[in-house]
Amino acid sequence: MATSLRRPSFTTCSSPTDTDDEGVRGTCEDASICKRFAVSVGYWQDPYIQHLVRLSKERKAPEINRGYFARVHGVSQLIKAFLRKTECNCQILNLGAGMDTTFWRLKDEDLLPSKYFEIDFPMIVTRKLHSIKLKPLLSKPILDLHSEDTLQMDGHILDSTRYAIIGADLRDIPELEEKLKKCNMNTQLPTLLIAECVLVYMTPEQSTNLLKWAAKSFETAMFINYEQVNMDDRFGQIMIENLRRRQCDLAGVETCKSLESQKERLLSSGWESASAIDMMELYSKLPRAEVSRIESLEFLDEMELLEQLMQHYCLCWATKGGSELGLKEITY
Repeated sequence: MATSLRRPSFTTCSSPTDTDDEGVRGTCEDASICKRFAVSVGYWQDPYIQHLVRLSKERKAPEINRGYFARVHGVSQLIKAFLRKTECNCQILNLGAGMDTTFWRLKDEDLLPSKYFEIDFPMIVTRKLHSIKLKPLLSKPILDLHSEDTLQMDGHILDSTRYAIIGADLRDIPELEEKLKKCNMNTQLPTLLIAECVLVYMTPEQSTNLLKWAAKSFETAMFINYEQVNMDDRFGQIMIENLRRRQCDLAGVETCKSLESQKERLLSSGWESASAIDMMELYSKLPRAEVSRIESLEFLDEMELLEQLMQHYCLCWATKGGSELGLKEITY
């Protein structure tokens, strides 16, 4: 018997095992733990992350916490700008979403798009789905917004009226497209695609294919990319070597040479406008009251280290179509 409309049941199926890229999956764990720690110290509020990510016993360095604050703030500002331009009549595709909680936080702010999609490796999706199923704080918003009697969920996919999470390899475009269409992706809707430290783990050819697919698939779209930049200098080389020691290769690092190379990749893949800013410049543009607040949370010994770190990450965004919505006006 079907359950009530307001409380559809989760129907669970068994899932096959998968063999994903272990080093890349490890970066998802690292980033999630860093965000969880920064939230615990008070850098920003996120009541959901504790239900997805364990709290690290190891204290994270203040420059790491400030870096994550700038990243979360910067990406969030661009997302909200897109949602306001489209009046939330749009969809969001979060590529390589990991344990991200944006869907739940947007719901709290009454800023949900028509539908929110998350895509990541099947193993990561399985873990996130397990938490969603067990934690009412995560499952209730999905169920409250669902309009059918039952909600189908297996180990690698959940599709509801306003939220879908899909296990897929972003390097396999046909598979990605097929799964998104099964979850009712609408190519006619203005679409925001988000990739945070995702493209850099693909070869340049693979990331270009993904960017070209995105530009070709949606008439009106915006792409947000957060990842490394200025990787040709000594500090950048040390970052690469540290990751290699952990069996994690930055396969796409050659596109991370400069802000110009980042913008050029977007423009040459079919996007009409492209902007980029390094995270130190973004940090300098943060609201002064917020900067004073977070800088009072922890003492930072070496400002130079923070500057070096932030100068090696950037926030890029590109648009296509949407002139009537003013998408090209979005800036940081």
